[in-house]
Amino acid sequence: MDPQQIIDRFQHVIIQIATPQGTGTGFYVKNENLIITNDHVVKGNSEAVISGRSIPKQMSPVFFNDAKYDLAFIKVPEGIELPDISLAEGHVVKDGDQVIAIGHPYGLNYTATEGIVSKSNRLQRGINYIQIDAAINPGNSGGPLVNSNGDIVGVNTFIIAGGDNLGFALPVEYLKEDLAEYKNYFGKYALKCSSCGYFVTEENIDGEYCPNCGTKLEFPVLKKDAEYKPVGAAAVIETIIEQLGKDVKLARRGPYSWEIEEGTAKIIINYNQDGFIVCDSILCTLPKTNIGPMYEFLLRENYNLESMMFCVNNQDVILSTFIFDQYLTYETGLENIKSLFAAADKYDNILMDQYGAQKRITDDNN
Repeated sequence: MDPQQIIDRFQHVIIQIATPQGTGTGFYVKNENLIITNDHVVKGNSEAVISGRSIPKQMSPVFFNDAKYDLAFIKVPEGIELPDISLAEGHVVKDGDQVIAIGHPYGLNYTATEGIVSKSNRLQRGINYIQIDAAINPGNSGGPLVNSNGDIVGVNTFIIAGGDNLGFALPVEYLKEDLAEYKNYFGKYALKCSSCGYFVTEENIDGEYCPNCGTKLEFPVLKKDAEYKPVGAAAVIETIIEQLGKDVKLARRGPYSWEIEEGTAKIIINYNQDGFIVCDSILCTLPKTNIGPMYEFLLRENYNLESMMFCVNNQDVILSTFIFDQYLTYETGLENIKSLFAAADKYDNILMDQYGAQKRITDDNN
């Protein structure tokens, strides 16, 4: 199968996943009606934010965790119709096979990288992984590794830090093993004990311990009250987001990053560890012709604006505001971010209606 055909085939089943700790990738398997990802992508969370080209952004429960194989299953929202994709039969990859790793590296929606199988059986931590040279980056975790027939042969799992394209995918037979066992618990939360492989549920857990071997377990469903709570500047920012009527759980892209839609604009808030809170509103893109009048308008507005400024990154027009964390209070933060929200939607419309700017291309309209 042509690589472009494979990429087109998978574009609607690739799912972006976000938790308070970061982002990752998942993929939909129709026969089991589950979203597959890595355990480390959703670890410690009873639910995660999911979104895709055919799935609106929403919260969905985590159904299953397996720390040993680094696998997790997420519930598929009701009423979602997605294409069927095939899991390869057995360990079918060989050294030198062409493969494609699909995912959301660094939060970039739907990225595919081609490569070859460097070693079809690479023993790591007692598991035979598929070693590949296709680029796997943060955010790719949990995405599918696909062969030239368009079948899933593995789950992209980890890289060797500092290595040159040293990526590892969990072979599909391990995934099939967990899927087969989970069928007995479908619709309920289950955790596979990393010590003995016993399936632990709310009904059979012994306090905090595996009822089979006594290993202490992290059971997110039973500890919802102990889940992520922001502190410091992050807590102030989340309070402001809620005050502005936004769902803060859907906005989270990590412990110090949030993404919010406001009208036709997208606002990204990042709390950098150098002490700055950077709020970027990505507006429209530059017009194809007659750019001069629009640049003049942006420069005039920059002169008049007090707490915001325009810039152009590649073709994107961005309106930004900055807050130093030492001066962040609820009142000052609310005023700055609320002003940015209002200005973003207003300027987006002005630039498109009066200066011929182009609507921002997103995965929803691409």
